[in-house]
Amino acid sequence: MKLDIHSLSIPDVKLIKTARISDGRGYFAETYVRRDFAANGINHEFVQDNQSASDAPGTVRGLHFQIPPFAQAKLVRVLSGRIIDVAVDLRRSSPTYGNHIAIELSEASGDQLLVPVGFAHGFCTLEAHTVVFYKADEVYSPGHDRGINWADPTLKIAWPVQADKAIVSSRDLALPRLNAAPVVFE
Repeated sequence: MKLDIHSLSIPDVKLIKTARISDGRGYFAETYVRRDFAANGINHEFVQDNQSASDAPGTVRGLHFQIPPFAQAKLVRVLSGRIIDVAVDLRRSSPTYGNHIAIELSEASGDQLLVPVGFAHGFCTLEAHTVVFYKADEVYSPGHDRGINWADPTLKIAWPVQADKAIVSSRDLALPRLNAAPVVFE
């Protein structure tokens, strides 16, 4: 499996491009082969797969994370549609604390985003009937599930939807801003 891995403006967040073999039927791609990821320095043991479907563009999910000992790294890709995927650095001692990565992921590109532990993750759908799939290196634990408010103006995220037009869960609307959230990741 040939991996093309790019560090982004926050170097621990990686954009991963996998080769596709195309013919008249469509394409084939190996999206995850552990030994190939490990050979490229990505040594996560993914233990859970998650999938979400969003019916409308402008659906926002996030910004979510889990606290230790159930903190999660995620490997995110889009199976159908397009999203703006966002990772916010929550590591207080990091020079990029409070900064974010926002990148388009789509079914067409097949690109994946590696979101390491210490980041809040969320996305906004750009198309109807968008399906997002991600691997996590720790199981979901409701007691360790946390988040920060997606619309926190101090994060300066250029979401592709206005706050009053976004489709957001009541849970996500009630999440605290970054400056009101407890420090979890030093």
